[in-house]
Amino acid sequence: MALTLAQQKELGSIIAQMISATDEELIQLEEYTRPISPDSSIGRISRMDAINNKAINDSALLEKKKLHQKLEKARERLHDDGFDRCIKCGETIPFGRLQIMPYTRRCVGCSGR
Repeated sequence: MALTLAQQKELGSIIAQMISATDEELIQLEEYTRPISPDSSIGRISRMDAINNKAINDSALLEKKKLHQKLEKARERLHDDGFDRCIKCGETIPFGRLQIMPYTRRCVGCSGR
């Protein structure tokens, strides 16, 4: 069963909100991942902690960028036939799942395999 126009509109709104929130998080993470200046007047332990935090934030930044790409692709294909179909088995992806993860391409059964 294809998505109704109301469902497409709702998902479009959800995707837009998620993109906006992700954009804000990306700005924050980019700030946190700036290089640590070697001439900053912080102690050795604080510098090691800052370097460790930067590595964690670098990883989080990469994951947010991937999520942002998935959301952009979902927005592009929202009105395509088969948006709500699993790319692996072809079954319909429940609307509730799409509301939570509008970028998903697989049903619950196939995502666990």
